[in-house]
Amino acid sequence: MTQMSIALPKGRLGERVCAALVRAGMADLDALQDSRRLIVSSETGGCRLFWVKPSDVGVYVERGAADIGVVGKDILLETRPQVYELMDLHTGVCRMAVAGKKDFSDDRSRPLRVATKYPRIASAYYAAQSREIDVIRLGGSIELAPLLDLSDVIVDIVETGATLRENGLAEITKIADISARLIANKASYEFQRERIDEICARLQERTEEIS
Repeated sequence: MTQMSIALPKGRLGERVCAALVRAGMADLDALQDSRRLIVSSETGGCRLFWVKPSDVGVYVERGAADIGVVGKDILLETRPQVYELMDLHTGVCRMAVAGKKDFSDDRSRPLRVATKYPRIASAYYAAQSREIDVIRLGGSIELAPLLDLSDVIVDIVETGATLRENGLAEITKIADISARLIANKASYEFQRERIDEICARLQERTEEIS
């Protein structure tokens, strides 16, 4: 039987999903115990697990290096890989939102300056509103941009909103709900649908463990 290749994101999410796969009988304990190895083959469930940067999971799955993978909805919306989104794992729950200073008022006489790590999401959101924007791409400390008048608003992940409040910012509107999703390579799903559906079913029974 051909091994099923599963791309997991490095970090706590990937570790939780790996643990759930072990408990579901789809992987053995070696996958959990040897965290230094990038690839772990499991004879138990016929799976090969490997860990990659979270933003790269979609690339590995789209191009067939992995049959399935676990990735955040924010990455799916931003990178738009050609994959099947199979299920919501109900973990890593947060939201993509627009935020700005508490006294923010949109001056529609000029382009809105938007600082973000997610230029495609921001552009799509404002294009749907026919609002012209100036996208300012940043890699970190997004909340700093409106405080220093680099931008009018930001588009970023919001979990509790505590960071916004601590910096005198407020959430203006929600763009999308975000959580971890299980995705599949399109060709793999066509030819190995039964096995992939079995993994989905076993993970579905253990979503509380993953979250």
